[in-house]
Amino acid sequence: MYVVKSSLPDADLKTVAAALQGALVDLLDLSLVAKQVHWNVVGPRFRSVHLQLDEVVDIARLHSDTVAERASTLGVPPDGRAATVTAGSGIGHTPDGWIKDTDAVRTLVDALGAVIARMRERVAATADADPVSQDLLIGITADLEKHHWMFQAENG
Repeated sequence: MYVVKSSLPDADLKTVAAALQGALVDLLDLSLVAKQVHWNVVGPRFRSVHLQLDEVVDIARLHSDTVAERASTLGVPPDGRAATVTAGSGIGHTPDGWIKDTDAVRTLVDALGAVIARMRERVAATADADPVSQDLLIGITADLEKHHWMFQAENG
């Protein structure tokens, strides 16, 4: 059942829907990973890393909502259920328990790197199919790359 109908051709809509759904899953998982690490980080740089992690959580949550609303705008129901996120995320294992500050930073560098790589694939995939969605994904990728740089500099 389509409640909202997109003006995109079906083939383009299929491409864009996959890109937006994948971005949604990765952003939701990124927010969860960053929050998990935020709660468990310990070490001499606890406070600065703790606060920096919340910035990633906030940006990932903001962008996940924007992506989901773009999908809805195009008539594609977004799926942010836990099982969907678990099955589709490109982020690797997140340590449990207390996480030393240097390991926390490494975890975020890896998580952000994984999401950025997949976002760049989505940027390329949506170039012809829907430049509006591509523009959205470009902006999100730029924000993620900024945080990736900042976390890499933490363990420079």
